[in-house]
Amino acid sequence: MVALVPTDTREVPTMDANAVVMYAWIVWLALILIFIIIEVFTLDFTFLMIALGSIGGLVSSLVAVPIWGQIIIAAVLAVLLIFGVRPPLLKRLRHGSDPTLSNIEALIGTSGVVTSAFAANTGYVKLANGETWTSRLLPAASGQPLEPGDHVIVVAIDGATAVVQPTPQPGGTVL
Repeated sequence: MVALVPTDTREVPTMDANAVVMYAWIVWLALILIFIIIEVFTLDFTFLMIALGSIGGLVSSLVAVPIWGQIIIAAVLAVLLIFGVRPPLLKRLRHGSDPTLSNIEALIGTSGVVTSAFAANTGYVKLANGETWTSRLLPAASGQPLEPGDHVIVVAIDGATAVVQPTPQPGGTVL
């Protein structure tokens, strides 16, 4: 009988610590790409700061810093960027927001013309923007009757009712 002896004497390759450090740049690059992709969907600059911290880890891996050092460098850099750069960046970006008032805020201070006589301090007013609103006379001005054609100004919005007061005229009288 012939004994079968394995003829393949190759060893199975194993990863040593130097190989992990040597190829860590690939992991950092993958993490950077993942964080940037997440940032594109969140638009909050948090993952962008983490990606920039990961760039610190990538650079440290290229100069052969041990893996634990790379992680510490990336984490410290990311935390500094999140708390140091992100808040002023968000404030600067939101500083230029649209100052145009909308909804209820846009109606406060709008002038209008009474379209129907006020009965029991309620009536209809056509505002300068063309909308006709149910309106109520401001309690402080409730002793003054309002007739069609009188000018008013909106001082508040209460649900679907504009709270108005008569507009003072140049001669000091209230219409």
